[in-house]
Amino acid sequence: MNRRAWAVCAAGFAAMAATVSPAAAHPHVWIEMRSDVVFNDQGLITAMNLMWTFDDGYAQMALDGLDTNRDGVYSPSELDPLTKENIASLKDYGFFTVMRYNGERQALGEVTEFGQIFSNEKLQLHLQVPLATPVDPTKGEFVAKVYDPDFFIAMDYAKDEPVTVIGAMPKNCQLVVKPVATDAEIEETRAMLATKGPEWKPENDEDFGALFAQPVTIQCKA
Repeated sequence: MNRRAWAVCAAGFAAMAATVSPAAAHPHVWIEMRSDVVFNDQGLITAMNLMWTFDDGYAQMALDGLDTNRDGVYSPSELDPLTKENIASLKDYGFFTVMRYNGERQALGEVTEFGQIFSNEKLQLHLQVPLATPVDPTKGEFVAKVYDPDFFIAMDYAKDEPVTVIGAMPKNCQLVVKPVATDAEIEETRAMLATKGPEWKPENDEDFGALFAQPVTIQCKA
């Protein structure tokens, strides 16, 4: 695998996680996120749109050598190999996206819409992660979390308009985004993990990183 691939971060840090307890884990890469919950014309949730802005350290590593004509600009054709590499590698990690319906983890469809740009000195990746089967939020709770399972990559939503809705969301439904965890809450979670021990697992088949993720929920009134 090429060292520029996004999964280098995930795979490398996952290897480190084998020797570091969850309570001691700290992020080494940072992503600012924005997302859309996508509805079809029938009011069913079909996908999540994701836009990730990478920290400068990762961007410098990823872009190294890609400006092949050395004009100081990263054109779409120059970024295309990196983008395809990212998407192929992220597939092995479920695109760091977990969508649940009535508590059950939903299967994902094929990611076919994606792209990457470098603008204003920032590297951004956008992609649409579809559900294999659309779900009806009026008949069950929809919750989405986007996170690195091992918390070596911090993925936090932007402060302004972090999540929006696209399409025909039913009128009796609303979008709810849990605020980012405070330092105190993160340390409280670490302390809890330290007392639970390495064999402890969160509920609902979740993993370590899910404890630090910001849930995106569609809540509907009867």
